[in-house]
Order: sequence, then C-alpha cells, then structure tokens
Amino acid sequence: MNAKISVVVPVYNAETFLEKTIPCILSQTLRDIQVILVDDGSSDGSYAICQRFAEEDERVLALTKENGGASTARNLGILHAAADLVGFVDCDDYIYPDMYENLLKGWQKAQEEGHGKVLVQIGREEIDEEGNRLPDAITPPEETAFLTGEEMAASLLLYTGDSSFCTKVVPKELLEKHPFDPGTLGEDFGLHMKMLDDIEGVVLLPETGYRVVHRAGSATRRSTPDQFSKAYIDIIRQSDMVEEKIVPSHPGLADKAVRFGLYERLDYLLHVPIRDMRTDNAFYEEVLQYLRIHFADMLKSPYLTARNKLYLTILTAAPRFVRRVHRLLRARQIMNDR
Repeated sequence: MNAKISVVVPVYNAETFLEKTIPCILSQTLRDIQVILVDDGSSDGSYAICQRFAEEDERVLALTKENGGASTARNLGILHAAADLVGFVDCDDYIYPDMYENLLKGWQKAQEEGHGKVLVQIGREEIDEEGNRLPDAITPPEETAFLTGEEMAASLLLYTGDSSFCTKVVPKELLEKHPFDPGTLGEDFGLHMKMLDDIEGVVLLPETGYRVVHRAGSATRRSTPDQFSKAYIDIIRQSDMVEEKIVPSHPGLADKAVRFGLYERLDYLLHVPIRDMRTDNAFYEEVLQYLRIHFADMLKSPYLTARNKLYLTILTAAPRFVRRVHRLLRARQIMNDR
C-alpha cells in the first residue's frame, strides 16, 4: 500500500459510533491513507463493522485482539502501519475532511525547512454528545508556529499545549521506539515526555481538524459523582516520572514540573471519594506527603493562581473537612440553580 499516513483507530464496544467515525476518515481529501481498525476484544458487533469496511475499501485493515486497553490496540496498529507517518483517531470522535491533507502539508514544509523528526499538530474543537460546541481546551496559533521539544514539554506541564496524539502525525520510527504504555490512562502525556530527547519539536498548524466528543462515563470522566476514574492516579504517576526522569536532563522544566505535580494532586483531592481519604490508603497518604514537602514551592510558584494556592493550603491542612464543606457548597449551588 502506497499510504502517506497510517491512521490507527482503537475500537472497543463502539458499534454505535463506527458508522459515522470510519466514513469521516475514509472521506479525507488525502486519499493515500491507510486506516487500521483494531478491535480490542469488543463484546458487541464492532469487529463485524470493521470487517465490512475492510471488505468495501482496500485502504482499510481490520484487526482484532484480546481486550488489553487502548494502548495495546494502538501499539498493534503501529506494527501494521504501512506509512512512515502515523495518526490516531478515537473510535467515538470525528475529524474534518482536510485534516490529514493539512497535517501532511505541514510535515512536508517542515522537512523542506530542514527539520527532521518533528510532530505536526492541528487544532481541535470540543463538542458534547448533541454536537454543541464547548469551550476550546487549546487555542491554536494564528499562523504556523514551531516549538522546540523542551518548549513543547513546558506547554504540556502548564496546560497551554495539546497532549493528545489524535491531533498529530508522528514518525512511525518514534512510535516503534516509544510504544504506548499499556494499562495507563492519560498515556499520551507521558509518551510526549518520553519522546522529548528524540524530537526537534512540534509544528503547530492554525487550522482546526479534530472534533473531540465529550461523553458521560468515558475513561477519563465520571458519569455519576460516586465514580472515580483511575486517570486521576495515573496522571500523578506520570508527573512523578517527569520529575524523576525528565527534569534531571532538562532543569529548565523543574518549576513547571512541580507546578504540574501540585495541580494534579489538587485535582485528585477534589475528586477522590471522601470514603477513600483514609490513613490506610497509601496513595492518598503519598499525595498529602508531596503537598507537605512542596508547600514552599506552592506558595512561590508563579504558575499557580491564588485560588489554586488557597485550595492547596487548606487541603494540605484539613483535606477531609475541606471536602465535606466543598460538597455541601456544591449541593447548595445545585439546589439554587434549580
């Protein structure tokens, strides 16, 4: 197959979405693409749908495997990629018709300008399940821009950058050297960091190409207040990885990495069920210990807002009490909104 870009789509119990997601990839203005549909042990009719599309379009490859998570599905897809550039689409999201044409043009221009191993990123928009536009998570540049690897890492630590691989094309050789981490939620952030020393940087395009659909009950979101996503824990583990393995060779990221670690622990403490805020919960105790160790760093950080610092201060001192008050205030707000 003479594909310029291979698009890997992890599929798990997605028969409701595939009839819309797959056609929006196949209808790209860039025709020279390979679409790799990796069924991750679905229990519904997802794989049959993938097989049908593979029979109807020679650009489609349908694979199936035992359930192991999106990372293992992505890694399998990468192994079968025919192109030197790889992109990713989540099975319940959508993309604009010219997304991969724009990404390929961005890559080609970067090569002409002398850049070697770079990521190329396009803008994204956020929508709800009814198609209503939500506030942008990331603001794209007004014109094409370039960030060095360390500038990219800083932007991810400060939440001004896009940590998703779904908005990018990536050299296949990079993904073969740095596979996705199985069993981890929010794995895209960690992989960007691990690639830091193997890339020149990232090219940011001003166009919008990817549509993220926010659905209740997804892997990183809760459908009810009683659910608690493992993503809150995994991202803290990844923040620890940055401080332990990335910062020593990139000291300019140190204060930003601490800010990231503090903020993610704030997010954890505001969402972990109060019943799990116990001294015999080792991870919870680790979170509090980190806050105590970095209390002075928190107070002097230029990257945390006054509100962040207030919450971190009182949560460090009396986490369970603060959460009970916080829950009471939220309940009153909900009643007032009615």
